[in-house]
Amino acid sequence: MSVTLHWFRSDLRLSDNPALTTAALSGQLVCLYILDEADDCPPARHKNAYPQQTDAIGAASRVWLHDALMALNNDIDGHLIVARGPALSVLRSVIEQTNAEQVTMTRRYAPQHAAKDQTIIDALTQDGIQVCCESGNLLWEPEQITKQDGTPYKVFTPFYRRGCLAAAPPRRPLPVPDLTFAPLPPETMTIDQLGLKPKQPWAETITDQWTISEAGAQKQVSQFVSPTPQAGLSCYADGRNFPAQPATSRLSPYLKFGQISPHQAWYAAENTYHQDDANLDMFRSELGWREFSYHLLHSNPDLKTTPLQKKFAKFAWLDEPENLQAWQSGQTGYPIVDAGMRELYQTGYMHNRVRMIVGSFLVKNLLLDWRLGEAWFWDCLFDADAASNTASWQWIAGCGADAAPYFRVFNPITQGQKFDPEGSYTRRFVPELGELPTKFLFSPFEAPADVLRRAGVRLGETYPHPLVDVKSSRLRALDHFAALPKS
Repeated sequence: MSVTLHWFRSDLRLSDNPALTTAALSGQLVCLYILDEADDCPPARHKNAYPQQTDAIGAASRVWLHDALMALNNDIDGHLIVARGPALSVLRSVIEQTNAEQVTMTRRYAPQHAAKDQTIIDALTQDGIQVCCESGNLLWEPEQITKQDGTPYKVFTPFYRRGCLAAAPPRRPLPVPDLTFAPLPPETMTIDQLGLKPKQPWAETITDQWTISEAGAQKQVSQFVSPTPQAGLSCYADGRNFPAQPATSRLSPYLKFGQISPHQAWYAAENTYHQDDANLDMFRSELGWREFSYHLLHSNPDLKTTPLQKKFAKFAWLDEPENLQAWQSGQTGYPIVDAGMRELYQTGYMHNRVRMIVGSFLVKNLLLDWRLGEAWFWDCLFDADAASNTASWQWIAGCGADAAPYFRVFNPITQGQKFDPEGSYTRRFVPELGELPTKFLFSPFEAPADVLRRAGVRLGETYPHPLVDVKSSRLRALDHFAALPKS
């Protein structure tokens, strides 16, 4: 039988994996994951300096990747080869050891990855190896969704409504193929030897809330779409804005690492809910935002570092590393912001509504560069990917496609009162304010001295004073943004 090598990257699943299915139908299978040296760097998670702009795997993502590879290897009965080094060199070595005649892989969209993949495809083809690169991680490929003049969309609603929904519907998910494995090479690395998971306490606790496997992803989507009152997709349209409610899918890390495909999420929801259901429409539109981000990245290779709106190129961001560190540490003096930043650091995740609040606070109230926030999220979020993370930060900063207008500044006090009305979420992550009455929970600096004393809160000691005044910092931001060129 001929041997095909499937190169796993961001498709760490067996079901609905077109490239893997192609490999399985071709004969015996070799499964490989490569930690490319160009994508590898030690974990950061520093709170005392500006994070570096990098495309290397973030610290939280490395931990998730370790567990995901362990689960995948278990699912294929120990037949996963892992290696570290330049991808082309590793591929050629494994091809030689296994006599593979074909390589299959799932398409990637980040510009540096797409360019690298094309170089590898050309080199292997010259070696006489057949290469098959399949789509598998987007519902619609970038070439499918364009405006009538062939140019990419720059605004989400027409992209999704006129582009995606008017196109052919996403293909149906594929089943797990029958797998026949070729013999493993005599000497291979172990997943532990990749050094993805540091021997530090945070790395052991950060995954406590997750089952990091393809089975875990399927369980998560099943729970989400199950018709349950006041939970999951049943109340998604409204409930997704309240961080204390179990109304979000929490599928984003699984989608990032490809432990579930967007097709599986799309049709799992459809199989349970009527097409006209507002909750279904809202969930699918969120999958559409993920698509939009990838389409933006495909057509804007410098998305990670360059604002889409060129007038922001010389924006007068402030240089205040102390304020950045306070924001990273969840010590801003605004409890809903601090709750979000602590959730991020402790769990590798943050509720989407809170992401908007903390992002607005960084770029509007503190006037710090959005790229600093993007870099911190990149390092600390499980689900930070090259498309959604960057596009979202550009959106909140007002410099991206379909961006929030510059005068939209989230008030962290009223946002907390509106979206965490009982204070459950905030008290969970800011326990030093646990005894403070809800009336003052989101603005403890406005509480009378006797109320603070009874709650055991000493401003400046047990909880910080506000970094900035909400009203004056908003006016400062409006002045800075209004000074931008009109085009």
